[in-house]
Amino acid sequence: MGSGEVRVLPVPGASVVARAHAKVNLALRVGGLRPDRSHELVTVFEAVSLPEDVRASPSRGLECAVTGEGAAQVPVDERNLAVRAALLLAERAGVPPRVRLDITKTVPVAGGMAGGSADAAAALVACDALWGTGLGREDLLALGGELGADVPFALLGGTAVGTGRGEQVVPALARGERSWVLALSASGLSTPAVYGELDRRRGEAGRAVADAALDVDETAVHELLQALRAGDAAAVGAALVNDLQEPALALAPHLATTLQVGLEAGAVAALVSGSGPTTAFLVEGREQGLAVAVALAASGAAADVRRVTGPVHGARVVDVGR
Repeated sequence: MGSGEVRVLPVPGASVVARAHAKVNLALRVGGLRPDRSHELVTVFEAVSLPEDVRASPSRGLECAVTGEGAAQVPVDERNLAVRAALLLAERAGVPPRVRLDITKTVPVAGGMAGGSADAAAALVACDALWGTGLGREDLLALGGELGADVPFALLGGTAVGTGRGEQVVPALARGERSWVLALSASGLSTPAVYGELDRRRGEAGRAVADAALDVDETAVHELLQALRAGDAAAVGAALVNDLQEPALALAPHLATTLQVGLEAGAVAALVSGSGPTTAFLVEGREQGLAVAVALAASGAAADVRRVTGPVHGARVVDVGR
């Protein structure tokens, strides 16, 4: 989806490959619990150049296979968000869910970068093209919102503001390209556990965690959006904020060292990505990015290091073949 979207007509017997990308939360303000037990959010997403590819091929039933980053940790049944996406689309479109999904991962599993949501978005786009359901962008965004809070953004891509659970997304005006160094962790963090730690800390401080209006302070978000419009990297770095960072650091204390190493190596700014444990370092230019990446790798503070750019496009078809 997003700019440059290609709508591909179904080709009998063809397979369709769709690609979506990981995200970094440039701002993540977390409110209290909603009636559905999710949290009220105001967030600024940016899609970055770590892709997830999903190939949808004709099949007699619904099959799924996963290769690439962390494939052994990814289920291939209805616990997989891409599988659920195919089932939901088939149900709404009134077609049999006959498809094989081959997922190629580069986004860390449980890394706070919404790799599973990217898989679901790519599956929606690939199956839409394969089956010729002809659903429009708004229809797919609505289905994405039913699947998970990050799926609509994975469909949209670019830079966007998310509200509600994060599923209500609108594009944000952002000038220029940003360079990031991502420090990956050897093990993941449970998103529910990080939110639970946030609620526990707020409860200890005497805050009413069930109040959906709690602490949705949008000041930093507005400052960030102004900096993005201006294309000012230093101002963007100064406005980065994540309410889940302290809870994530409490559950994974070693991430504090990772953040320190990257900042000392010259990063403009650093933060935990989403619920962690991936940490993201904003850098200016190739040389600074290389210096930060080398420092993180040499220190042992990261299991792996990736250099990426953003914003990039949302889920779209990238190949059709026999």
